[in-house]
Amino acid sequence: MDVVIQLLLLVVGFVLLMKGADWFVEGASKLADKLGIPQLVIGLTIVAMGTSLPEAAVSITSALKGSAELTIGNVVGSNILNILIILGVTGVICAIPVQKSTVRYEIPFMIGITVVLAVLGLADHVVSRPEGVILWGFMIVYLLYLLRMAKNGQPPEEVPEAGKNDKILKLLLLIVIGGAMIVLGSDVTVNAATALAEKFGMSERLIGLTIVAFGTSLPELVTSVTAALKGKTDIAVGNIVGSNIFNILFVVGTTALITPVVYSPEFMVDTLTAIGAAVLLLVCVLRRKKLGRLAGIAMLLGYGAYFVYLIR
Repeated sequence: MDVVIQLLLLVVGFVLLMKGADWFVEGASKLADKLGIPQLVIGLTIVAMGTSLPEAAVSITSALKGSAELTIGNVVGSNILNILIILGVTGVICAIPVQKSTVRYEIPFMIGITVVLAVLGLADHVVSRPEGVILWGFMIVYLLYLLRMAKNGQPPEEVPEAGKNDKILKLLLLIVIGGAMIVLGSDVTVNAATALAEKFGMSERLIGLTIVAFGTSLPELVTSVTAALKGKTDIAVGNIVGSNIFNILFVVGTTALITPVVYSPEFMVDTLTAIGAAVLLLVCVLRRKKLGRLAGIAMLLGYGAYFVYLIR
């Protein structure tokens, strides 16, 4: 019975995280729009980081509670899932065109910062505050790159615009309630995941890499599959790559600034898998600038092999 309760709490935590992130981003974006902040800036900051809010909340909460392995597990697991499962499923549904800039710059950058995470983590098995500053340094470089791309005609994330009925008090309430739901959802998620790990004798690393990673990646999965079914896949790969970059730089970087993040040696295989998944994506789209069905199947098989390794 206790297991059922913890599973229900885990689901409740995920729902709070996702709905809270939606409300927070909507409220913050529309308020910024009302205050006259350019949509370009809103799209490159609030909206772009919005998909990483669940990962950020869970990672920070787990680090503060001493559930260290959930932090890295959540981020690395989400990044593996985003590529191998989400792009794999989307690619099987229909071919996904990939922008040249994503192939030339963003995917290699994603590979590079994943290598940086592995190096920082393995050096002394902790991502310290100074290393959090390094990750945020890369984050600023990436935001400047996005700003330049947007000015050259590639639009940022779609920005919710404030309407006549969007009063400032209502938007402030959305921000406060959304933020509270994110905090509460992360707390419930971490507690339930930790309890389940203890109940089944599973490591926090395994829970973080699978269940928690899947839960926090649900927004990306729903968005990508819905876009594929509607035939609107132009930015699917770019969005996933951007989400993975934010997961490492924003989520791990911010968590490390708040409290040092433990990186156990076992995560080396998982980080290498994340690098391998990113390299596979690059190889699949390098020549044709398109992610096809065969590539999607290869990605799903790749995740199947990784999952077998995890539960062996």
